[in-house]
Amino acid sequence: MALYSIEWKKSARKELRKLEKSAIPRVLEVVKSLIYDPYPAGSRKLQCSEHLYRVRIGDYRVVYSVKNEVLLIEVIRVGHRKDIYRNLI
Repeated sequence: MALYSIEWKKSARKELRKLEKSAIPRVLEVVKSLIYDPYPAGSRKLQCSEHLYRVRIGDYRVVYSVKNEVLLIEVIRVGHRKDIYRNLI
């Protein structure tokens, strides 16, 4: 089984740095686990796009895109659940 690679958008990296210090390691752990399974239990496909998914980490969400043709996961947004879906597309 081939592993996916992960790319972070510049804006997602910036959003990650703004999170609570205690949440950052949990978010990174979940994102790293996506290389083995890009559709883990608890992930949901977003209705606004064909390739966008989200995964929950407590009160935080990670929105990512899966490109199966090139085995790539692109992290698009990271943030608190109250803000993450605003201006997504």
